Amino acid sequence: MTKPLLIERNANQSAAPISSDRGVSSHPSGAPTLKLLSYNIQAGIGTRHFRDYVFNGWKHVLPFPERMHNLDHIAQLLGQFDLIALQEADGGSLRSHFLNQIEYLALKSGVPFWASRVNRDLGHWGQHALGLLARCEPVNVERYALPGRIPGRGVLLADFNWHGQPLRVQVSHLSLSQRARGLQLDRVISRCNEHTGLNLVMADFNCTPSNRDLQRLCAEADLKLPPLPPSTYPSWQPKRAIDHILVSRRVEIESVAALTYGVSDHTPLAMDVRLPPLEYSGSLQVS
Repeated sequence: MTKPLLIERNANQSAAPISSDRGVSSHPSGAPTLKLLSYNIQAGIGTRHFRDYVFNGWKHVLPFPERMHNLDHIAQLLGQFDLIALQEADGGSLRSHFLNQIEYLALKSGVPFWASRVNRDLGHWGQHALGLLARCEPVNVERYALPGRIPGRGVLLADFNWHGQPLRVQVSHLSLSQRARGLQLDRVISRCNEHTGLNLVMADFNCTPSNRDLQRLCAEADLKLPPLPPSTYPSWQPKRAIDHILVSRRVEIESVAALTYGVSDHTPLAMDVRLPPLEYSGSLQVS
């Protein structure tokens, strides 16, 4: 079983935090632009219809040949982004041939830094995990549990000094239960508010933008959603916006889109953002 790492640099990647031709680009104003992606990959199962939940349920616990092809397809997408949040990855169990899917996707996509958190450890039968891939090395990575009636929810948190910008990223997959989700967001809000720099929250929230808990997260943590969050579920006919990327109000959202990518029951959510000029982002640096 793969042991979760604090942070890992891929051995075949340069030690430079960000290369000059990939990763963060610059806006004419000088403010850095980030390409973000949040994706519930469903462990590479490749659900394409509601009937697959019934007839392909065995794929949640057993390996099958197409899974690796699906992961390779996902990796081609991930290589286009700077910061990537993954939900429902497998950290290394029977169904994934004991492969840490997050590490594999980092290697295949060429994204040099990755971290993971196993939310639900079912031994050989499943290692339900969150993942974070980045083109800049975090200065700090934490994993913390979230409350809930059924254990197995948590957050993967990383602090960056991104081109001089103190940036905190939280990756999660929240509960379906309204009550549990509210308690979980209390923790997320607290971790946002203790940070004096910029915040990003990238998650499968299991709720739509009008949900009171999501609105409370925006209000109490000084975050915002895009004006028209795209629908991300189900991937074959998206009708519900339940995957979201929330950013500090000082961050400019340049574009957002749910991408057509048929290897999960969720679509990938892509967002381009421009960080504020340094003089407006707060004077305290991440340490």
